[in-house]
Amino acid sequence: MTLYSRTVADAEPYVPGEQPKGIRIKLNQNESPYPPCPGVKAVLETINYEDFRLYPDTGAYELRAAIAETLGVSHDMIFAGGGSDEILSFAFMAFFNGGDRVYYPDITYGYYRVLAKLFGLEPREIPLDAGFRINVDDYLNADGHIVFANPNAPTGIALTAGEIEPLLAANPDRLFISDEAYVHFSDGKGCESLLNKYKNLLIVRTYSKSYAMAGMRIGYALGDPKLINILDRVKDSFNPYNFDRVSLAAGIAAVRGTDYLRDISERTAKTRNETREALRRQDFEVFPSETNFLFIRKRGIGGDFLYRQLNSAGILVRHFNKPRISEFIRVSMGTPEEMGEFVKAIGGIAR
Repeated sequence: MTLYSRTVADAEPYVPGEQPKGIRIKLNQNESPYPPCPGVKAVLETINYEDFRLYPDTGAYELRAAIAETLGVSHDMIFAGGGSDEILSFAFMAFFNGGDRVYYPDITYGYYRVLAKLFGLEPREIPLDAGFRINVDDYLNADGHIVFANPNAPTGIALTAGEIEPLLAANPDRLFISDEAYVHFSDGKGCESLLNKYKNLLIVRTYSKSYAMAGMRIGYALGDPKLINILDRVKDSFNPYNFDRVSLAAGIAAVRGTDYLRDISERTAKTRNETREALRRQDFEVFPSETNFLFIRKRGIGGDFLYRQLNSAGILVRHFNKPRISEFIRVSMGTPEEMGEFVKAIGGIAR
């Protein structure tokens, strides 16, 4: 007899990006190079520490109302959680039974497989096409729920709402989770336009990227009120106080800073596009990203070699030693100055 469950023994934990010391330029975790909006700082400076003796709002109602107002949807269509990862975990608990199949691309966010294995599901990984794009037709007759990162990670390639709609129409009894962590670097809308038409759509978003708040652990979901109610039931059964008072206050301030959100998203996208062109001039293959990162390779030079050489130069990027993508590295966008240093360094390595 052991003291731990078979589930834990068989678990395949998610491996996050490294956070070592001694790195000059950190480009491996898709963090923002800019601070959160000024409204967040103002709120944090006025928080009364004596209030920490009191429990926070278990329903996060003010935060959810602020998000709903900003997006122009009803408050009962919003769920708030401690980052999109927690929301994805709640969704897998809420909508799957043990043994169910879950469909997602073979090259995507690795947390989906972790959750599938943890909750006793059957992962069905559908290969991306030769251009590393999701082919929606491959999912039209799925006999399980479906989850996409859109734009996808680590490729950075996005699908439009029009491309996704046939999937929702063909699978009315199957949930489709649109994981939109990078949506503000794309067209900023994702699948929002489909929400009122399809009851089987759940959109998941995070504050970690475009809101520049990875350290605060805030995320939200949009969906039909019945889906949101089920998520609430799971949350209240598992972790009812999933927000602290600081995150709630900061989250409200951030979502109201729409002009700032637009500004830093556009600045990041501009840096991304300029970096992409600079890399292409050096004969790198660069995917057409709609995120805050680039997925790149130079044929004949291994991704691990690029990763190690950049690391030695004090520049940290991400390498995935996995089938089909081992030649690539993923590079988060830093400031324009940092990306200039990166382009110069990698150009010297990959001559």
